[in-house]
Amino acid sequence: MTDMSPAAPAPPMPKQPSSPHPPSLSRLPSLTGLRWVAAMLVFGFHVGTMQLVAEPDYRRIVDWVFTLGLSGVQFFFVLSGFVLVWSSRPTDTRWAFWWRRIVKIFPNHLVTWAVVIALMLYWADPVNLGAALANLFLVQAWLPLDGYFYSINNVSWSISCEMAFYFCLPFALPLIRRMRPWMLYGVVIGMPLLILAMWPTQQLLPEDVRWWFTQIFPVVRSFEFWMGVAAAELMLRGKWRGPGLLLSGGIFVLIWVACMEWIRAELWTTVLAAGYVLVITGAARADVEGRRSPLRSRPMIWLGEVSFAFYLVHVFLIKAVLRFAGHTGGFTGWRGPAAAIGFLMLSLLAAAALFRFVETPAMRVLRSRRPTNPIRMVARLWRRPGQPSAGVGGHDAAGKPQPGGATPAGATAPTAAAGAGTEPAIPRPRSSVATRRIHA
Repeated sequence: MTDMSPAAPAPPMPKQPSSPHPPSLSRLPSLTGLRWVAAMLVFGFHVGTMQLVAEPDYRRIVDWVFTLGLSGVQFFFVLSGFVLVWSSRPTDTRWAFWWRRIVKIFPNHLVTWAVVIALMLYWADPVNLGAALANLFLVQAWLPLDGYFYSINNVSWSISCEMAFYFCLPFALPLIRRMRPWMLYGVVIGMPLLILAMWPTQQLLPEDVRWWFTQIFPVVRSFEFWMGVAAAELMLRGKWRGPGLLLSGGIFVLIWVACMEWIRAELWTTVLAAGYVLVITGAARADVEGRRSPLRSRPMIWLGEVSFAFYLVHVFLIKAVLRFAGHTGGFTGWRGPAAAIGFLMLSLLAAAALFRFVETPAMRVLRSRRPTNPIRMVARLWRRPGQPSAGVGGHDAAGKPQPGGATPAGATAPTAAAGAGTEPAIPRPRSSVATRRIHA
């Protein structure tokens, strides 16, 4: 729905200094390529957990490379915080921000949710109505109930967390903009320590909710998101001090190997979170400075663009194919790796179709619509017939003065610059670095 009431005209935006870098680089395409790397980590992890590869020698390789693959979700959380702060718009409003995130997430989610429900009904599997509705509205991650947070399309628990992050960010961003650099570094360093503290903390909880608390609970998983937020703000101000892409990539490989060989399991998420921040900032720095980056190639960018759809389809697609084929257990010999590659290609094909025919047209159509503030919408619905709509500063919707419409004493009239008279805009940092590097 759209808000049809006219709004006060916004003042012209001040002319921004010309960017020293090409506009395409200001959008950080290397981070788009990195999304595919993270999606592949999650895919490899599920190849292992679904035991597609039965041959012991091949299976040992899969387990060694992808045991930590679930941390690809951790990467997505850190990346999400970084990208959303980096690309935030100078005159953005909360409703406009939330609308863009809904438009990005829900079309693919609704389609995959409906497909999984249809498959369950076809196979006469029981459908928990409460769990299905919680999954549909992406609130299942808040419910530590058996059969809820991994319900319907199992992987959608992570976008349930993402929706919680999206809701909080516009409220937190004004505070982030006012924080001093040492405070932001405190967030980047402190969040991994909080993640580590969750391991002993879970001992205080009943055993049946400990996995949910450490791995699913949106508040705990938001620690990774806020790391990305703080790192992005530091980069926007030109205050980030970290290695470039090549060195950060090497450090991350060493961290990965160390986790597999020597580091205790309870320390994995803490150490990997730090590694992911280094890789993300290193890739962003390569784009900003115009340095070469293999992640910026056309194939990697395309794979990154379809990675969200790929993430949503790959698990239920593999399960559905195996069930239709009547195949149980893994694939022996060379058939195991061949099956994994085949499912990779099939999932990629389905993701490309979802991206082309659902995600892209839905975003094109829905993003052009102006989001409606539901509070204003309800106020208009309850307004008595013939009663004029009160506008900003004692004017009606047409801009005509209304009797007694002056701003009450002690109140501050909203300005047109604050989101076209609807709500305050999300502030931007005062640094000229941000102005040069952001092209929303």
